[in-house]
Amino acid sequence: MADAPPQPLLELKGLSMAFGGLVVIDNLDLVVNEREIVSVIGPNGAGKTTLFNLITGIYRPDDGEILLEGNSLVGLPPHAITQRGVARTFQTLRLFLNMSVIDNVMAAQYGKTKVDIVRSMLRTPGWWKEERQIRARAEEKLSFFGQRLMGYRWDQPAYSLSYANRRRLEIARAMATEPEILLLDEPAAGMNPVETHEITELIGKLREEGGYTILVIEHDMHVVEGISDRVVALDHGVKIAEGSFEQVATDPKVVEAYLGTKATATK
Repeated sequence: MADAPPQPLLELKGLSMAFGGLVVIDNLDLVVNEREIVSVIGPNGAGKTTLFNLITGIYRPDDGEILLEGNSLVGLPPHAITQRGVARTFQTLRLFLNMSVIDNVMAAQYGKTKVDIVRSMLRTPGWWKEERQIRARAEEKLSFFGQRLMGYRWDQPAYSLSYANRRRLEIARAMATEPEILLLDEPAAGMNPVETHEITELIGKLREEGGYTILVIEHDMHVVEGISDRVVALDHGVKIAEGSFEQVATDPKVVEAYLGTKATATK
């Protein structure tokens, strides 16, 4: 019996966005299937972070559709998009540095709580029950990262973590929203070679053991090569190549976009 075809989870159709006269995303089509890792690459100014901002509702597209499991996300506020199942990390870390590690992860869940503000203020039995559930879920997400974010670290302030562990904590916080898809914005940025290798393995583990679908922006081509089912290259908001890492990395349009000159054969 033939395997079932992959099911689209996230679909972008004819997506366009301009700031004044500057087009930053131009008629973009993109599909991310369930349990797939798709990497978006391109030089600075290619529109990669704008793409994430459109998907997560920070910007509203001028034209086109953004569909999650066939349902439109266009026009929804960011918190509603998170509740639908889209979670992201940022190129520049956005943690609550003075809060504990576990409180950072618990905070991500309060948008889905059922207990109202009055019962929260009175700390009713229902509030305590939900608070225990939120903490248990936070502990579960942190345990995914092994000793890096376990045990005594839970009650430490986030600022006490190493840079690499802060990156892990931001991913754990995204996981706590119970997303259908994770959007990772340059997860290896600022890491040394050992840390980069570890984050590459972590992204694979997120898919294989966590069951996540992942869309990632990344500049480090070693990471892109190590994780990607497909690679999409953007330049000035236009998709210039799509395919396997090898296909995209050797595409003349991609080489030209990165180097600023047309690829020519060596004499």
